[in-house]
Amino acid sequence: MAKPLVVVIPHQIGRAEARRRIDARLGQGRDLVQKAGLTMQDPVWDGDTLAFVVGALGQTVSGIIAVEDEAARVEVRLPLLLGVFSGKVREVIAEKGGELLAA
Repeated sequence: MAKPLVVVIPHQIGRAEARRRIDARLGQGRDLVQKAGLTMQDPVWDGDTLAFVVGALGQTVSGIIAVEDEAARVEVRLPLLLGVFSGKVREVIAEKGGELLAA
């Protein structure tokens, strides 16, 4: 497995609001994943850290979102086979995450 892909998304809305927004969008994320023909296990919160697992092209993509006071740290572990998509994955996470956590 390759090094984790890490994206830090700064925000000014506080930890509780950031977590609330992420939690509120989980259903939409699941719908998008399924429409793309992928699978997603139920995400699990442990404190302010959300763990998720997505199945893509016969591979498992796992990661966490750690919600902090001024940023959300997204860490995604892509299998080597899917590593060629890391640039696009980083771009989408930064863009969509920034939109979600904008003040």
